[in-house]
Amino acid sequence: MNSMGAAGSSIEPSLLRQCVHCGLCLDACPTYVLLGSETDSPRGRIHLAAAIADGSLSLSPQVVRHFDLCLGCRACESACPSGVRYGRILESVRSQIASTVTRPWIERLRRRLLLQVFPHRGRLRVLVGVVRGLQAIGVWALIERWIPSARLFPALAPQVLPPSSRRCSVERGRVGFLTGCVAAVVQPEVNAAALRVLDHCDISVAIPPAQRCCGALHLHAGDLEGARRLARANIDAFAAGPLAVVPLDAVVVTAAGCGAAMGEYGDLLGEDPAYADAAARFASMVRDITEYVDDLGDSVSGGTAASAATPMKVTYHDACHLAHAQGIRDQPRDLLRRIPGLELVELDEADRCCGSAGSYNLTEPEIARALASRKADRIERSGADCVAVANPGCALQIGAELRHRGNRMRVAHPIELVAESLPLGDMASAGADTNPIRRAVRDSVAE
Repeated sequence: MNSMGAAGSSIEPSLLRQCVHCGLCLDACPTYVLLGSETDSPRGRIHLAAAIADGSLSLSPQVVRHFDLCLGCRACESACPSGVRYGRILESVRSQIASTVTRPWIERLRRRLLLQVFPHRGRLRVLVGVVRGLQAIGVWALIERWIPSARLFPALAPQVLPPSSRRCSVERGRVGFLTGCVAAVVQPEVNAAALRVLDHCDISVAIPPAQRCCGALHLHAGDLEGARRLARANIDAFAAGPLAVVPLDAVVVTAAGCGAAMGEYGDLLGEDPAYADAAARFASMVRDITEYVDDLGDSVSGGTAASAATPMKVTYHDACHLAHAQGIRDQPRDLLRRIPGLELVELDEADRCCGSAGSYNLTEPEIARALASRKADRIERSGADCVAVANPGCALQIGAELRHRGNRMRVAHPIELVAESLPLGDMASAGADTNPIRRAVRDSVAE
């Protein structure tokens, strides 16, 4: 039975047999590097999963703990010469844990709250509003002393970069756009920058109003059925209305974690007769914004006198679910190198996890903080003025650690830096836009 099958709890033996126990994954695994324990390495966890699958090992609290400590960063997949799909194995085990293990009530409550708040933009906006109100009156600083993970919330509401008002004469492409949950609420300026760059490149954008959370947090929590429900809703949303007759070239995503989850909808719904084919097609269309824009070539590099006259050193952190899960490493760097006046400085251990890992920094704050500290050490040693990050969770994690150190270095998505290098255009003289898709883009930025 497929490990993503209807039951959502079996572990496919063929996935386990792929591992030859060579150990090349060990140095790539953040928890093994920190803890030095074989059972907290990919090889050790696969051995545990095999014992669970054959019934020789029960899901005791100690065994469950080893899987809880895994970040799911999938760095082991990049290091593995045998092509082991560790992420699939981890999701299967976590699904089995979620369906058979009764956790302490406080842990159940915490995990339930995460899934009830973060995948829902309206609820998340309320939470962020409360946090910022407490920050304004000075109470949040006290809360951060009691709850270290509270530092993850940004200190100030971000300023939204307005999209360009220029109108294209020739439409070069048409894409669907995932606004996301955390990204839309905590970093709306990233989505705005992406829309502006796409507009500059003459790409029309459709933003389906019925789109939902990508399902990544549910996958991390072992809630495969919850992830499947969201996947079906998104497939339907991106195929509804005018999009049913006007096909898209791609579905563009600004958050690495969302792109990785959506890119595996084909596996997730592979045994659903009503959605298997549609899920496979949808997954094949998912593109990270840096990947899609890089393919557009020199039309992206507008450049302004101001950007060229203000040299800036930028270093780049590889988000795990961009580099390891999607294999996207060169494209963000290529985009940054095209920006006038920008010097790209390579980061030591650029693809080592920062400790964010979805909701890991909220469920395992100690290890997450240790990884964030290791990452911040290397960022500070790079001598950069800014660190570019293509995932909102990473941006929050790294930004919080830098602020904790008193370092006000900017943390930005690569697409923000690209957008800032483009001409702003004449907003006042552009006139009304007659393109309904383009109007929808602009209207959605304020949502």
